[in-house]
Amino acid sequence: MRAAVRPDLTAIRRRVEALSERRGHDPADVVGVERLSHLSGVEPGRIPRVVAGTAAEVPLERRVHQRFLRLRATRRDKHGREWPLAAIADDFDAPGASLGPLNAGTGLPRMGHAAGVQRFFGVYAGFLLADSKSAVERALALSATAPDGRDDLAHLSYLTGMTPQAIRLTLDGEPPRLPLKEQVHQRFEHLRRTRVREDGQAHSLAAIAGSFDASGQSLTRVAQGEGLPNLAAAAGIQRFYGVEGGFLLADDTEALATALALIEAELESAERERENPMLAVMRAHDVRNIVTRAGRLSPRGWKSLADHLDDLLAREGRLGRPAQPDEGGAP
Repeated sequence: MRAAVRPDLTAIRRRVEALSERRGHDPADVVGVERLSHLSGVEPGRIPRVVAGTAAEVPLERRVHQRFLRLRATRRDKHGREWPLAAIADDFDAPGASLGPLNAGTGLPRMGHAAGVQRFFGVYAGFLLADSKSAVERALALSATAPDGRDDLAHLSYLTGMTPQAIRLTLDGEPPRLPLKEQVHQRFEHLRRTRVREDGQAHSLAAIAGSFDASGQSLTRVAQGEGLPNLAAAAGIQRFYGVEGGFLLADDTEALATALALIEAELESAERERENPMLAVMRAHDVRNIVTRAGRLSPRGWKSLADHLDDLLAREGRLGRPAQPDEGGAP
């Protein structure tokens, strides 16, 4: 089993605290335990021990169960209630009962269901599961905080598992939408091709599977593009290659490192925007464009759009619009 390089959470946190002070923010708010817990899914009480490197790791099945419960508890609907299992599962065309074992902690979901849950709640999905837009956004965030600041297409391709052409399309607002099985197959092959052994050869399926106590044969269908790995195998593949495991799958250290990287990228982005007023102009243009298009909607369309935005805000833990006396027309 390969020894993965573990992030230095203490150093990352100090860097983010210094950056937040430069931006005039209170570090206690920017990287407070509750915020880190919200972004990472790690229980608040565990965070100090994870940062110190003294926390025992939680088994995958229990971790996925706990994080699913935390998503439902912290990202509620616009009425402040937990999302029903049926509403979550309906978003990816599955029955609510299919999430019963995950909710009860008696089993892991199928890989497609895990992808759907993460997409529903708008949390990061990991190397194998992230859609094109999410993958590129995360790679750009990581590049923004990387010491060398590289953001060329080749580097983004390395980070995402996507081709440079697919990245160009995504940056142009037309992300390719592959079936999940094909996406996972392509990214798995990308890992084998770009993260090789010291002798330059690809790691064998047996070596990869052996790192999580499985047989190489269990990955044959994934390598051939004929099937999806189960969730435990997906977690093992991502851990073997040291790439992101996603909100449900990442171990606590990786989850916190991801949350801190997102906060750091957010602070860096705000700093760059302050230095470059054209970025604010471009953003304002995008907002005007959205408002102009929305202006063509019927009263029913306005109501549907407002409800949809309220749902999105609720899933991200943000407040929706204030109650309006008349819900029947455009504002």
